Amino acid sequence: MFVKVTKSGPRRYVKLVESYRDEAGKSRQRVIATLGRLEAVTAGESSALINGLLRVSGQPTLEEGTGETDFAPARSVGDTWLLTSLWKELGLDDAFRRVLRTKRQFDAERLLRVMVFNRLCDPESKLGVLRWLEDVLVPDVDTASISHQHLLRTMDTLSNCSEALNDVLAQQLKPLIDQELSIVFYDLTTIRAEGSTSLDGDVRHYGPSKEGGIARQFMLGVVQTAEGLPIHHEVFDGNVAETKTLLPTIETVVKRFNVRRVVLVADRGLLSLDNLEALSAVRVEGRPLEFILAVPGRRYSDFDDLLKVFHQTHCQDADTEAYGEMAWQDHRLIVAHRPEVAKVQTAARDQKLEALQADARQWFEKLDNQDAGRRYRGRKLSDAGVTARFYKAVTDAHLGHILKVDLTAETFNYVLDQRALDRARMLDGKLLLVTNMADHEPQQIVERYRALADIERGFRVLKSDIEIAPVYHRLPDRIRAHALICFLALVLYRVLRMRLKASSHPLSPTRALEIARKIQFHQVLLHRRETASGLTKLKPEQRDLFEAIGLPAPAASRL
Repeated sequence: MFVKVTKSGPRRYVKLVESYRDEAGKSRQRVIATLGRLEAVTAGESSALINGLLRVSGQPTLEEGTGETDFAPARSVGDTWLLTSLWKELGLDDAFRRVLRTKRQFDAERLLRVMVFNRLCDPESKLGVLRWLEDVLVPDVDTASISHQHLLRTMDTLSNCSEALNDVLAQQLKPLIDQELSIVFYDLTTIRAEGSTSLDGDVRHYGPSKEGGIARQFMLGVVQTAEGLPIHHEVFDGNVAETKTLLPTIETVVKRFNVRRVVLVADRGLLSLDNLEALSAVRVEGRPLEFILAVPGRRYSDFDDLLKVFHQTHCQDADTEAYGEMAWQDHRLIVAHRPEVAKVQTAARDQKLEALQADARQWFEKLDNQDAGRRYRGRKLSDAGVTARFYKAVTDAHLGHILKVDLTAETFNYVLDQRALDRARMLDGKLLLVTNMADHEPQQIVERYRALADIERGFRVLKSDIEIAPVYHRLPDRIRAHALICFLALVLYRVLRMRLKASSHPLSPTRALEIARKIQFHQVLLHRRETASGLTKLKPEQRDLFEAIGLPAPAASRL
């Protein structure tokens, strides 16, 4: 069988010819198939040739197709597209790539991007990231070439470049920060860490956990603006005192962001007289650092006389929130009283007190009846045993300062400290703040402080949506790199939240990512030879989401 060119007038054709012998034994030729015009074949148009061969073999031509369709597994892309667009719009891709240039044969910035996105989309371990990548498509990233070792080496690179990374991150976030007046919120939380080994410079130590009990952990401090934008984080040893983390963190923020005016807002756990003296010594642009700190009023008895007059004149008969100001330790003491909160707190305490005293009366009655000869089922009661049980109940209710159990007496006994009860009722519903800000009214100071609750929501996001804990890394540098990855995820989460809020969009960032995640990338192989790809058709809510946050909707041509 061979190919032969024949003529028909001015045209030439390519034919598949077979040689055979007839009945007389003579050599003959017969055309098996006409493969097409010679001009088309020599010009590279092979479809006619292929169709001819397919017809000879009894198979469908290319135009007819095989009828077979193979679907590749769908891969989600909407959420990673959204995060990639936000990452690039903030300028983090170019900024981090300049810092993370490495001699290793991989792009550390893209791998960092993958790990950050994973914390927001489906938080996993570093091995889990590889499983996650099997079902997602990250724009501009060749996910098939990523290995576990690449991710670990990227974390090592992050640790080596941590200061430079934080510097460039500050530069990229500066346009989002009010340089004239920056209200800075600071809070600290504990992050549980696993493992029993100890290393030089280890940040994992046993200490009181925010979740309760003693745990091996490290401390994470986060600074954010009044708008809810995280701008700085710091990793501390797990057994460090909260007060010791405050000043170095603020000094770093002041130096890195170079803002003209900083007002530190912090929670009750960070206040002490030593702190106030140290804070007053900090200077920003030659001026003292301004602060708003909550006062743990129940710890300081010297507030009693200051609050008594204010309570009697402004709080006892108040129907709406009342504000007051007094002088304390050469600073302004701002007081806010919420009547509705006070009523709830007082009623809850009185209910607990009544229940405890009712139990005490029953214990007294049983002990007296037992002394009179009456028997009860079970073990015989003793004054020491009843005292211990009642003391534990009082302690668990946090009322030991009011119901004072005599642990040294031979018989069960307690007293109700009426003065302590009156003092507790006077403090109900009150927020006490100490500040050195001179140009804000008491109500403005209170509003500034109450915005601190936003950073507490940020910690909840870190521990719930981003799942920063528990940490299984052993090396201190990788623990710090893990904290940086989670912090960057929190930055993206908050920027997304700010955009949704600015457009009055009702979705939370978590819900927005869930909606975007339903946009999937599909690939289809048609007739074993043609590959078609595309995205699922965007729903109205998905288009509205991208319009609300000011980012382009996904497009198959840009993947």
